[in-house]
Amino acid sequence: MVAQRVKRERTGKFGLAFFLFLCLVPLLGLPERGYPQKDEVSSFPTRPINFVIPLPPGSKTDLAARLVVKTAEKFLGQPIVPVNKPGAALTIGVAAIATAKPDGYTIGLGAHSPLLVAPLLEKVPYHPINDLRQIMQFMSLNFGIVVRSDSSYKSLKDIVAYARQNPKKLTYGTNARGLLDMIMKQIAIKEGVEFTLIPYTSTFEAETALLGGHIEVTPGDFNISLVEAGQTRLLVLLKEEHSADDPHVPILKELGYDIPCPFFNGIMGPKGLPEGIVKKLEDALTRATKDPGFVKGMNDLRLPTGYRTGKDLGDYVARNFEAYKKFLTERGVIK
Repeated sequence: MVAQRVKRERTGKFGLAFFLFLCLVPLLGLPERGYPQKDEVSSFPTRPINFVIPLPPGSKTDLAARLVVKTAEKFLGQPIVPVNKPGAALTIGVAAIATAKPDGYTIGLGAHSPLLVAPLLEKVPYHPINDLRQIMQFMSLNFGIVVRSDSSYKSLKDIVAYARQNPKKLTYGTNARGLLDMIMKQIAIKEGVEFTLIPYTSTFEAETALLGGHIEVTPGDFNISLVEAGQTRLLVLLKEEHSADDPHVPILKELGYDIPCPFFNGIMGPKGLPEGIVKKLEDALTRATKDPGFVKGMNDLRLPTGYRTGKDLGDYVARNFEAYKKFLTERGVIK
């Protein structure tokens, strides 16, 4: 009996000592499971980096993302390998980035819809602020509201006037419950009118329907070539600043609509990336955006560049996420 009691006391003391050791690990600076250590950070990168693109291959955004990481390779000294993971309104690819090991060897493309809208409207396996680390922004987007060139609508004011006289008759095409749909709904609410959404999976499909006369209005990343060819008319830009290509086209804000239009593409990784690795990635990608080859490639794609640091982009995403959360809560869409 005495021997058993002594054994239990020794076991208890060992268990307590082991528990205290585990508590002291962070204070002692001992390795944390899954996180790179100081020597790994200083030598990063020592092998190829996977770059997740939450889109199918071949789109302009996909090509722009490939262009910036390909250019950044020469500043990092390692290949950056694009891996397309499309599906579920880009959330599959974003989830792959958010759940990756935070060692810098899996990063990917970030965009407005899977960060600002999808997490509010559906259950996704990540939180856009808590589970992701923004590294930098390399691109803005040409988004606007277009109609057919033979349309009687010459301005957004004309669209609103028609909708006021003809409730629910004006049709627009875009992704259902996406950021563009949210913007159109905010315009309708401000004006006290009703539009009718015809859902499409992409702006390409919506523009095809527009040209065929199946819908009257399309908000989205409009085809510049169709505007230049005189097949569509650009009424308003869904941007936060004027476009150098279309300086005469108004933006929403100057028409009296204080509606966020946060359309962007950036690069992000999982939360927990060491600051040293983030700095190396951000520096290389920033240098890439200034490279003549990248600038020419973006011009050839007819896509606008747009730069933000990782910190600025993180603040921008958080601010707009809260803005759309507030809007959807006030409308009773979410609690």
